Amino acid sequence: MNTVAELLHARAGDDAPGLSFEGRTWSWREVVAECAIRAAWFGGLRTVDPGRPVHVGILLDNVPEVLFLIGGAAMSGSVIVALNTTRTAVELEGDAARADCDLIVTEPRHLPTAQDFAHDDLGVVDYESPGYAKLLAGYEGAEPPALAGVTAETLLMLIFTSGTSGNPRAVRITHRKVVVPGESLAGRMLSSDDVLYSPMPLFHSGAIMAAYAPALACGGRLVIRRRFSASGLLDDVREHGCTYLHYVGKALSYVVAATPGKVDNPLKIAFGNEAAPAEQKLFGERFGCFVIDAYGSTETAIALTPDPFGPPGALGKLGPGIKILDPETGAECPPGATGELVNTSDMGLFDGYYQEQADDRLRDGMYWSGDYVRADEDGYVFFVGRSLDRLRVDGENFGAVEVERALDLDGLFAVYGVPDVSAGDQVMLATTGAFDPAAFAEAVAGLNPKWAPRYVRVARELPVTASNKILKRALAAEGWRTEDPVWFRPGRDLTYRPMTPDDVTALREEFARTGRLHLLEGQR
Repeated sequence: MNTVAELLHARAGDDAPGLSFEGRTWSWREVVAECAIRAAWFGGLRTVDPGRPVHVGILLDNVPEVLFLIGGAAMSGSVIVALNTTRTAVELEGDAARADCDLIVTEPRHLPTAQDFAHDDLGVVDYESPGYAKLLAGYEGAEPPALAGVTAETLLMLIFTSGTSGNPRAVRITHRKVVVPGESLAGRMLSSDDVLYSPMPLFHSGAIMAAYAPALACGGRLVIRRRFSASGLLDDVREHGCTYLHYVGKALSYVVAATPGKVDNPLKIAFGNEAAPAEQKLFGERFGCFVIDAYGSTETAIALTPDPFGPPGALGKLGPGIKILDPETGAECPPGATGELVNTSDMGLFDGYYQEQADDRLRDGMYWSGDYVRADEDGYVFFVGRSLDRLRVDGENFGAVEVERALDLDGLFAVYGVPDVSAGDQVMLATTGAFDPAAFAEAVAGLNPKWAPRYVRVARELPVTASNKILKRALAAEGWRTEDPVWFRPGRDLTYRPMTPDDVTALREEFARTGRLHLLEGQR
């Protein structure tokens, strides 16, 4: 099996275009040369713990430096820690500590945040500063280092996901975890003539494994955008001749809304996950391309093979060892019944979390995903929802417990996920306390914007177990279809108003339009 370092070495003499960003293009030869410079620099860095490789945290938008640093780590056996730019300084301080960061590389936009959590043992470097350029100049012309010591199991990155504990967990991203999906996608649908467009954040595993990795494997050109823009996507695709797009979650919904009709463009394939079936269909029609919506998570313990000719909304077919089990009894679910997606044979590409156990995922020697699905008679799998303590809002993963800990509310309350009309979840709060919409909006204004509840249910009492644990499953099953008063915010601002029967009807119609009405059936 190849490593990322070996794939880079194979491109060291390749003068074909390899990377484009904001008007500049690097050949693959130039990309590898930049990576070799960072590898040489990493080789001279020292860690707090001499028993492990250097851990370099990156707090960066989608800029070429991200890929140069990843390549430098791949060649030198170092580790890149992908820090989420949407998190606060306090949150990032905890993330950096849990991932053993020795240094943070950032940019002017995120420099104040990085400086807020920097300390004597954790330095911060601005990659756009003259000092950084001078530092790298000392390694100009460095040759790619020998590959000895770097194997498929060598740790390359730490990428954060969220678990039911509420704390983001750093997933171990080894070389094989990048190479396997990269070579698979490249072998199935790409060639060196393809141009791959990657507007999704490179601090997420999707962009690494489904954009960067296949571009490196096939020798095509990777086009990155600093931040995703729905209105700018078509112009980018046309300007660069992009034939492949990687997306996540609601991205296609935003693009469809910004593209009212059929458009002339070179796109052939859009590959990603969690787009609504209606948006997949509309995007494919308007851009004249195949949309392949796959199942995936940062852990990558479970893979389903997408079938562009399968039923609308299907994630693919169940493969060997992948089953749908009843989470209570462990029995296999019959076609049509909802259960949890489980790898019953091995851990797939999951190499564990960094310094944390995966006990909540491993039971009876099997990997339980926390994702609820159903299968039809032909074995096609359809997503239903995820376990109630894990939410994914607009492409961001976090735990319900994180939101609960950040709220200071009177009375009994619980945070849980309800389906979004296009992709993933929306945050819902149920509370027995008094609800003042203006005061509540002020209270949540300081949270991560994606944590702010979309719906607030005000109840006289909440369902509880015999041990007084709130039954979130019952709350989620009802969602906003309840006799209790529900307040909601229709837009992005924090203006809450009472939900009316007309609002409920309009929402159901929108779910039907996007092909996600089955998510309202309460099968969690």
